[in-house]
Amino acid sequence: MEALVAQRAAFSGAGLFLGVNYAGIVQPGHADHLRLSAYCGIGHNRALADAGALEIQPAPYSRLGALIRSGAIRADVVLVQVSPPNGRGEYSLGLAADYLIPALETARAVVAEVNQQVPWTHAEKLLRREQFSLLVESSRAPAAPPPDKPGPLEQAIATQAERFVPDGATLEFGIGALPEAVCRELAGRSRLSVHSGAVGDAVVDLLRAGAVAAVDCALLIGTRRLFDFARDNPAIRLRSSEYTHAARVLAGIERFIAVNSAVEVDFTGQVNAEVARGSYVGAVGGALDFVRAANQSAGGAAITLLPASRVVEKLSGPVATPRSEAGIIVTERGAADLRGCSLRERERRLRAISGNS
Repeated sequence: MEALVAQRAAFSGAGLFLGVNYAGIVQPGHADHLRLSAYCGIGHNRALADAGALEIQPAPYSRLGALIRSGAIRADVVLVQVSPPNGRGEYSLGLAADYLIPALETARAVVAEVNQQVPWTHAEKLLRREQFSLLVESSRAPAAPPPDKPGPLEQAIATQAERFVPDGATLEFGIGALPEAVCRELAGRSRLSVHSGAVGDAVVDLLRAGAVAAVDCALLIGTRRLFDFARDNPAIRLRSSEYTHAARVLAGIERFIAVNSAVEVDFTGQVNAEVARGSYVGAVGGALDFVRAANQSAGGAAITLLPASRVVEKLSGPVATPRSEAGIIVTERGAADLRGCSLRERERRLRAISGNS
């Protein structure tokens, strides 16, 4: 990536599709020759979007694979970071399988950075040397967000939320400090599974405590602690987003609990998970796929986390989850179960846990 942006004048007009971006290599000034786009504003993508240098693809995460395979989102060349090979000569995708798998299967060229510090993980697709058009060796710490350390507010919200997670549940966690805080509260549960888009460091404690037996996820977002634990660990399996977010797969999961955060929730139960104070910070993402699955799952529940101050009369950004899919809204002041409630009753319950009670 560093070489690409340094030589971007030679590729003037090329499109660059970015995923979750914690490296910060691509800068707004690089849009002088490159057309930058992404499905999210996570990490350094926010600065690109704020500068007007990033086009947002408002596509559900579950549709990215199909859009890539159809050519609607082109993937002529894939730049991918992989682990060193195992004894059988198999390179692992290491930290992210998600939409990379459909991209790898449709691209005409694959450029791989073999990073000595990326763990070999049990990914759905393993690669061999002959599948790479170009291979570059490196050894550097994988790009990651700053560690999320829950404060008193996050802890209070997590305490309110964890009571809705029964033993034997299958869990999905969204990205961010609040879902991670809930995850940390569940070490005393039993017979849990994780089926998620992303997982963070807190899942290590669940696996070590025996609360969780297996994790299926699309990507790992955490610190060296998570990466080291995932190294050659068959309990953590990286899967394509075409599997993790597929309606046919999710439909077969009982007691499915979706745990996601929000920028805002209005008094009808609509969720904004994309725009905060005019900045594109989130994504359409996969939350709606998981929320719908949780709402239809026997014994399941969709939990949305946010501070009480962000329960508002009117959203300031787009609706990512419609009010028809409203589940349980949790703030530090309590929980509002909106399932089966009229609009008037929803407002009453949400005001009681908001800063507008």
